Amino acid sequence: MARALIVEVEKRFASGAVVAARFETGLGSGAILVLFGPSGAGKTTVVRCIAGLERPDRGRIVFDDETWFDDSGRWVDPQRRFVGYLGQEPALFPHLTVRGNVGYGLTGSAVDRERRIAEMLTLVDIGPLDRRRPHELSGGQAQRVALARALAPAPRLLVLDEPFASLDAPARARLRTDLRSIVRRVGIAVVLVTHDRRDAIALGDELVVLAEGRVRQAGPVQQVFRRPADLIVARTVGVESVIPARIAGVDNGLVKLDVDGATLRAVDEDVDANRRDVFACIRAEDVVLQRASAADVSARNHLAGRIVAI
Repeated sequence: MARALIVEVEKRFASGAVVAARFETGLGSGAILVLFGPSGAGKTTVVRCIAGLERPDRGRIVFDDETWFDDSGRWVDPQRRFVGYLGQEPALFPHLTVRGNVGYGLTGSAVDRERRIAEMLTLVDIGPLDRRRPHELSGGQAQRVALARALAPAPRLLVLDEPFASLDAPARARLRTDLRSIVRRVGIAVVLVTHDRRDAIALGDELVVLAEGRVRQAGPVQQVFRRPADLIVARTVGVESVIPARIAGVDNGLVKLDVDGATLRAVDEDVDANRRDVFACIRAEDVVLQRASAADVSARNHLAGRIVAI
């Protein structure tokens, strides 16, 4: 059963910057909501407000029918929200072993704590490292320890703020792959902050795009990436070519576009036939290079061009 997350926050800073984000989504068991956007878009501010680490100036935050903040003065302290939080850096206690870090903050009997620690070490695949201290770990290993520590108290919601940012490419790829499996096995709802489209596509179920402190689009990941709502979203999600075009005709979901004298055909079943000015979005992975035009290829549009750089 999905848990509703409602976020309507406004936060003003002394610099004059304003984050004013509004979105609502349902987070089912093992679901990942991705907050996506460039640096400075307001992503971290939003998740820190969700976790209770920042207090918005106005608005409301509701999770699973429980109001954590609103304009009436309602405020639930971070420790009472039961939100697990993992940032860019693992922030492990240097004087504690891996086992000690994972068990930090656990309550209950010694037997129950040890059982839970063992479960978490196995879950994130760091069991053999349990006696090491943080300085003896690689970056990827340390981040796995921090993930285990965040999951150990069985939080209601897990917030991950750029958890791969400090990792090298191989460690990032391995942890990204494992994280999807871990989240599903635990069955926890996750809010993930990232500016990397590979993270968003590989991990996300729902996507909220932030730019300039505001939500520009929200929806299923593939839908947002394939059909950006406006020019800002298209550039934010990494569409390499965004070209002004005019609709020259629509026939059964096939749209004929005039692009500076050239003709392109695109598929869009929901296009407004009365609309004229649009943007044609072309992704690099959708482009096929051939030495000569051929009728037996899947590409619908054939354009002559010249390679100027590789």
